[in-house]
Order: sequence, then C-alpha cells, then structure tokens
Amino acid sequence: MKKHKDNKESDMKMEAELAGEPQPGLDAEEVVTQEPPAETAAQPVASAEEVENLKNELNEMRTKADEYLDGWQRARADFANYKKRVERDQAQVYQMAVGSIVKRYLEVLDDLERALNNKPTSGDGATWAEGIELVYRKLQAILEAEGVQQMDADGQFFDPNLHEAISQENSPEHESGQIIEVIKQGYLLGERVIRPALVRVAG
Repeated sequence: MKKHKDNKESDMKMEAELAGEPQPGLDAEEVVTQEPPAETAAQPVASAEEVENLKNELNEMRTKADEYLDGWQRARADFANYKKRVERDQAQVYQMAVGSIVKRYLEVLDDLERALNNKPTSGDGATWAEGIELVYRKLQAILEAEGVQQMDADGQFFDPNLHEAISQENSPEHESGQIIEVIKQGYLLGERVIRPALVRVAG
C-alpha cells in the first residue's frame, strides 16, 4: 500500500515538472521556466508618398548646401579683393609719403651733380671732389633702396607724362620731338613720377 502511494507521488512530481509548477520541497526560484520566444518585430514599410517626401527633402537640402557654398565662395573672393585693395592703398600712401620726402633730397642731389660736373682734377680740390662724389653716390644708393630711379630721358622722345619742356629748338641732329638736352634729371618712384625731367626739345 505504501509502495503504491510512493509511485503516485513520483508520477505527480513528474507531471508538475513538465507543467512548470513548483514542486513540493523546492523554492520557486529553483524552478526552471522556459519563456516563450519573443515575437519578431515587424519591419515598417515606407509608402510611396513618404519616399517621395524624403526625396524632396533631400533635394531641398542639396539646394541649400549649394547656396551656402556659393555664398561662402563669394564672401571669400570679396575678402581677397578687399585685402588686395587695402594693400594697394597702403602702397600708394607709402609711395606718396616717400615721394614727398625724397623731393627734398633731390635738390641736394642736383647741387652735388653740378659740383661734380665742374670738379677740379688736381691738387687739394681733387681730393675734396672725391669726398663729395662719395657722398653723392651714397645718397644715390639710399634713394635707390627706397625704389627711386633716375629717368633715362636723354635722346628719348618727349612725353608730357615724364618730361617738362623748357624750350623747343631747331636741331638738325635730332628728329622733331626728340630731347636735345636734359637740364634737370627726372625721377620715378616705382611707376609714379615724383619729378619730371626738365628738357630741351627739338622742334
């Protein structure tokens, strides 16, 4: 009778295990339960209207990106032009300032040239003349370092932008409009005339 009862309890225990119910004498935490597999989430399918809207949005974004790029390129070009203009203006202001100062020294250079044209060739005067010539060449070098250049007007044809005529004379040795003699040298600062050359011109 007892054996029959044990068999019955064993069968109930096995049925409980299969049913996932907690068995007598075991904690609920020790019972292994098998969870049902999670259902796979259904992937949403975009409609044709949504696809078309996305395409339109993409085209709009591309258009805006092109506009921003074009604006940036224009701003960059404008800044480059502004920078060049400022540098050009600064160069012109510098040349004007240098030109106004250089003009004062050109008169001194003229005096030294006149003195050297009649310099003595012997005695103590010749020694002094050598010293004056050194000063003259030093002053020339300083002016050249600042970009000042002497015009080469002798024998050239008269140009009112570069030369100032003090007389017009007949000269069989020169063509009409050709410079006969340079009375006072002209000077350039870069391409800017800071003093025109005083000349005699053949008529």
